[in-house]
Amino acid sequence: MKDKIPALIGLLLLALPVMAQTKVSGVVYDDTNQTLPYANVYFKGTSEGVITDENGKFYLESANSYTELVVSFVGFTTKEIKLEKAITYNLNIVLGGAKQLKEVVIYSGKTSKKNNPAIDILRKIWERRRKNGLRMFRQYRYDKYEKVEFDLNSVDSAMMNSKLFKGMEFIFKHVDTSNVTGKTYLPIFINEALSEVYGDNTTNSKKEVIKANKNSGFNNNQQIIAFIKDLYADYDIYDNYLKLFDKDFVSPLSRTGINVYNYVLADSTYIENKWCYNIVFYPRRKNELTFKGNFWVNDTTFAIKKIDMAVSKNANINWVKDIYIEQEFEVLNDSVFLLTRDHMMTDFALNKKEESKGVYGKRTTLARNHQFNIEKPQDFYKQDVNYYDETINNKSDQFWEDNRFETLNKDEKGIYQMLDTLKTVPRFQQYYTLIATLGSGYYQIGNFDYGPLFSSVGYNDVEGLRLRTGGRTFFGQNDPWRIEGYTAYGFKDNRFKYGISGKWMVDRKRRIILAAGNRRDIEQIGVSLTATNDVLGRSFASSAIFASGDNSKLTNINFSTFSAEIEPLKHLVFRTSLSYRTLKSAFPTFSLDYYIDPNNPAAGTRGFVQQYEYGFLIDYTPFRRTIGYGVERSDVDTNYARLFLNFTQGIKGVFSSDFEYQKLQFFYRQPVLVGGFGRLFTTLEAGKIFGEVPLGLMGVVPGNQSYFIIDNTYNLMNYYEFVADQYVSLHFEHNFNGRLFSRIPWLRDLNLREIVGIKGVWGTVSDANVKLNASSIVYRAPEDIYWEYHAGIGNIFKVFRIDFAWRGSYLDLPDANRFTVKGVFGFHF
Repeated sequence: MKDKIPALIGLLLLALPVMAQTKVSGVVYDDTNQTLPYANVYFKGTSEGVITDENGKFYLESANSYTELVVSFVGFTTKEIKLEKAITYNLNIVLGGAKQLKEVVIYSGKTSKKNNPAIDILRKIWERRRKNGLRMFRQYRYDKYEKVEFDLNSVDSAMMNSKLFKGMEFIFKHVDTSNVTGKTYLPIFINEALSEVYGDNTTNSKKEVIKANKNSGFNNNQQIIAFIKDLYADYDIYDNYLKLFDKDFVSPLSRTGINVYNYVLADSTYIENKWCYNIVFYPRRKNELTFKGNFWVNDTTFAIKKIDMAVSKNANINWVKDIYIEQEFEVLNDSVFLLTRDHMMTDFALNKKEESKGVYGKRTTLARNHQFNIEKPQDFYKQDVNYYDETINNKSDQFWEDNRFETLNKDEKGIYQMLDTLKTVPRFQQYYTLIATLGSGYYQIGNFDYGPLFSSVGYNDVEGLRLRTGGRTFFGQNDPWRIEGYTAYGFKDNRFKYGISGKWMVDRKRRIILAAGNRRDIEQIGVSLTATNDVLGRSFASSAIFASGDNSKLTNINFSTFSAEIEPLKHLVFRTSLSYRTLKSAFPTFSLDYYIDPNNPAAGTRGFVQQYEYGFLIDYTPFRRTIGYGVERSDVDTNYARLFLNFTQGIKGVFSSDFEYQKLQFFYRQPVLVGGFGRLFTTLEAGKIFGEVPLGLMGVVPGNQSYFIIDNTYNLMNYYEFVADQYVSLHFEHNFNGRLFSRIPWLRDLNLREIVGIKGVWGTVSDANVKLNASSIVYRAPEDIYWEYHAGIGNIFKVFRIDFAWRGSYLDLPDANRFTVKGVFGFHF
């Protein structure tokens, strides 16, 4: 992350004259010379205003001309300031009169929950929140225009003269000033979309049909697109929690809001002939995922007319300095308030210091032409599996001039041309290549991606130092076919390994994909209960540079597979496969031997397994969000449920296959938001093998001998410590996202996040499989339930998590690990 952000923000922004007519900034103090946070600042006679931040600072801008500014807070004397100039910066405003109501108003602390008129109004909002706006109608439709923009911000003048920008000086002609923060910025990406939105409240169905899309900038960069997807995430201000950047913020209109927010009834006035109350809200505690701001609410419908809010600077969120949200609702008639404008601006930065540099992400959504109670057949709302129409992205400039809801300003109009020119500058191409390489792990050479770079070096007891090189075809994120391969060499065993695979999407609409591949390599089998046929997949345990204990129980694998899959419904995949594998121990002290005739041990043993299999699986991932429409897609995040059912039939005799058996495996993962106290991740796995199989085909409970945290493994279990031919495994892990630490004064400023979890597995091994075993592994099944628990601290220096784990059972085993410490690096919001 530290390597990517400077390259993204390496441009200078100059403050040029802008179209706004009135701009004002300053700091609000009380009469004891202490800064006054969350004071109300607005232009007199209007609803255009802001709330001061935690340090009493504010910036306010309007396209209209105003001559008076009003600053107020309950318990203080309201002050009106004459504005002599259109641009007035660095005002110092003092509010007096606090002593008169000192016993009532504690502006930097908690407001009363009793006899508070703001909370009385809030309760009326709760009663009506599911009856306002679009929810008042059986069906609805409207036209939608959405504009997403990324801008570099806060680059100082010293950078303009830096050699870093040599040859790119022309970009500085496109700087502008934010009407929210007052900072200069330079647009680097813009995306516009036109669509039609349909909904049916009787069946809770919704569908959005994209009619046109246009972008310029980093449109092929997967990481930028993932950011955009998060900006596109839908949220409803009336919901209890708003999901922004993988975090769940408490809405100021939430039923639990009175526990995390202070509310103050600040003002009341007519807005569009509707009497409205103005309520100011701000957090009760630091470091929680909350907002500060204000909203205007109608006095009869208790529908929101306008809301402005910003994420508290103390909120426990990484790489994001500020988030601003503005929503405006139009009065359709006396009782219908419809959301017509939604603007969100995010300031991405390495830290939250005022002078820090970063990138603005801005999304503006406009709605119009509403129609109601026009019923559509239910099939209409069925989601398209893989809808991709090139004509959507090829609309003419004249089409956009005629159809976009609002005209682009002069700087937005110049983005398309500027970025087209910028991409021809060699130095910019170098920066872009660096960013794309670090983000994806691949270095692109023409239509070939070299990588993944982070898998180039490994180590294990068999291969010693292992070097790997490889790559894949890449024409774009929507490629209908892809070929990928690698070769690796171990300096200890002096052997080359390789893998190659190909995928072809023969039907885009239903995502019918044919795939085939072959791999000859060394692998640590038994590090996952639920098997997959990813031909190029390699476990972290097989090449971990840092590991504890013996890492010699590795297997030589020759694996070939062919599969066909189809996605008949969105997020529901059916796959059938044929595979053939051979397995042989890769180290002299490790054996996969089995008795040729279990009833007659004198007949000898065999240590080489040949096996042909037929497989069928169902993979269901509701609410999954992905990038791309090609043969491979990338996930935007991992907060979706997954249900996986896999059946495998081993067939004896085909290609000299050794065993006849059936395997049934089930996997279910469910993230659950727990009422503002973070997320609980539950993972359930179960499986059974019908028939006799040797160790190479047995279910091995996954241990973890590395020093790193690996999902769905057991921290205190060694490789091959437990085996089972029928099993049930259950993992619980809860991430509080800093909710507990935020209540401890000396910890809250560190923005740490607490994690707790418990894992358990039960399993057995049949007598027939025990009798078949002739390997060096003594079968031990977790018949009495193996379990362990852990507690962790995340977000250490924003990038590191450390877990402390304890074994809860099987403590008397001679090789039992009772306690361990493991960690993991990662970049998370």
